[in-house]
This record gives sequence, C-alpha cells and structure tokens, in this order.
Amino acid sequence: MARILAITNQKGGVGKTTSAVNLAASLAGLGRRVLLIDLDPQGNATTASGIDKQNLERTVYHVLLRTATAAEVRLRSPTGGYDLLPANRDLAGAEVELVQEKEREFRLGLGLKAAAGEYDFLLIDCPPALNLLTVNALTCADAVIIPMQCEYFAIEGLADLVNTIKKIKSRLNPGLVIDGVVRVMFDNRNTLAQNVSDQLKAHFGAKVFDTVVPRNVRLAEAPSHGLAALQYDRTSKGAQSYLQMARELIDKQEASGNG
Repeated sequence: MARILAITNQKGGVGKTTSAVNLAASLAGLGRRVLLIDLDPQGNATTASGIDKQNLERTVYHVLLRTATAAEVRLRSPTGGYDLLPANRDLAGAEVELVQEKEREFRLGLGLKAAAGEYDFLLIDCPPALNLLTVNALTCADAVIIPMQCEYFAIEGLADLVNTIKKIKSRLNPGLVIDGVVRVMFDNRNTLAQNVSDQLKAHFGAKVFDTVVPRNVRLAEAPSHGLAALQYDRTSKGAQSYLQMARELIDKQEASGNG
C-alpha cells in the first residue's frame, strides 16, 4: 500500500526540496517505486530531477485543474530512477483558479488516487508557505516529514506548522500524523545547533529521525547538474545521510504493516 508523505516547512531555504529529491532517489535506489510530486511553483524539484521545466506541456497544475490525469502528466526522471509530477510557474495560478471551487482542498488527493497503487511512496515537495497548495498536500497525505535547521527561529516556525497540521487533522484529514522531523544542514560544532537538536528530541521524542543531514557541498552542487546527490557523488556524506533516512522510512513502513 502506497504511503503519501508531505515534505513541508513554511520557512524557505531549509533543505525541503533537497530532502524531497534525495529521498526519492534514495528510496528508488533501495528498490522502492516512488512518485515525487513537485507542488512548488518554483519547480526546483523538477529541475533537480533532470527535467527542463520551461518546456513542459502538462504539469501538476493540470492535475489540480482536472484537465489531465496524473498518469498523463508524470514523467520518468532520467537521472533519479523515480517518476515525477513536474511543476513550473503555471502552478502559481492554481490557487487563484481553485479558490471558488468546491472541495478545493481535495483536488490533489483526487488526482493522485488512480496512480497511487502503482507506488510504494508518494513524496510531495510542498511550497515554502502555508497556502492552498500546502493544504492540498496535507489533506491527501498519510504523514508529514518536516526538514528543519537547528536554529532559534526555526523552532518558532515549527510551532506554527504543527498548529496548522492539527487544524488540517481536525477538519480535513483525521488520519494525518507527523512522521518525523529531520535535522538538515547540521553543523555539530555549533553549540546552538546542538541545543536546538536537544529541544527537538525532548519535544518530539522518537519522531525525530536518527539520521542527521550535515552541511555538505555535494548536496548543494548536485541540483545544478539535474542530479540527486546519490547520482552526483554516492560516497558523499549528504548522499549517505539520505540513504540512511530512506532506510528509516522503509523500516517505519514495514513496521506499520504496509511494507
């Protein structure tokens, strides 16, 4: 049974897309069938998957507007070993076009329903905002993964996100849970980072992934080549961290009986 995971954090520049792309590639590298949904109008996950976002005939925008099915829109990442629902700037108009529609929060879930059975994991790269696109992702997801840097302001932002997740859970998606918080861009020489990490573990307990993703130049370089770190430099600390995190996800899925 497919597991739908929304990778989200309303704060920009926290490694959200890096996490989505590298998890998709790592899960695929471990033999899982993966669909990555780029739900960010910037289309960075699309570019990092080796797809030219400027020359797309159809994108996830058309799935949301019901003018195409997920099966018609999806592309195979030529570099990552997973399927992709791509995005570009057209997606920015979806919020405006959907605002008057009935059940607008459920559009993504309805669009993914027919294709979901073909995959083990569906990963949704959310935009860095708590908007209608993110609400669509949270409404159809089984669980949320929150990438975050261990910095002071990140803790404040996390509280806002957790409150939003609680609202979605109570009003739209009663099965929604937080699968975990992953510490990214981590510098273990930084005392503040260690302190924030300790706070996260005290508050979220086992929901904090054992995997810690360090600051790593290979992770930063890989997207400019249309590659995940696994394909760019498999031996890098960044690539190995996301492989380890993918194994944690697989273990969770199998432990829940969905493996």
